[in-house]
Amino acid sequence: MLKIENLCVSLAGSPILRSLSLDIHAGTTIAIVGRNGAGKTTLLRSIMGLIPATSGEMHLDEHNLMRSAAHLRTSLGIGYAPEDRVIFPTLSVQENLELPCEILELSSQEVEERLAHVLDVVPQLKPMLARSGAALSGGQGKMVALGRALMVGSAIVLLDEPFQGLAPALALQYSEALGRLRTSRPDLSVVITESNSALLTDIPNQILTIERGSFVEAIH
Repeated sequence: MLKIENLCVSLAGSPILRSLSLDIHAGTTIAIVGRNGAGKTTLLRSIMGLIPATSGEMHLDEHNLMRSAAHLRTSLGIGYAPEDRVIFPTLSVQENLELPCEILELSSQEVEERLAHVLDVVPQLKPMLARSGAALSGGQGKMVALGRALMVGSAIVLLDEPFQGLAPALALQYSEALGRLRTSRPDLSVVITESNSALLTDIPNQILTIERGSFVEAIH
């Protein structure tokens, strides 16, 4: 379980997250919905350690994330697909997918097993494996970013604005991939941020609304 208590984050002296608390249990998919600037991306980056917290507590099971360096958090089973995808253009799609596993020094067998699972969840990636990262459309890059997050996200996966800019057909494929993920990995926690709750259909178990860095409403 990911437990966040009274998390505060400031950027350039301005408060972004304000005493935010959240429990994410194993197997739960939570959507965090809010306007641009509400704090959605800052929350995910704080969980990843990319933005330092001003105060508060974050624990993933028995691990104190506040005491874990950012580069070590992936090894705890946290996968992250940023809003801007960050696909390496000089690497193939397969190399982009496998890169975080290589950094974690996983065995070749483990990488192969994880890749096979990702391709089951996101079969659209199979014909793209040999393609250069530079040759991907924005929507294809979103699918690759999802697959890369799943390669290392054994405990929790953070998806930042995954539906933003996706054509309807790709948005449907992305939703279907998340449905397969829930079936194949029922213990995995997923956090999705979105500006438009209408794009989420029936994906999350719970939707939370964030405004000015605090949760204001649980929709269901």
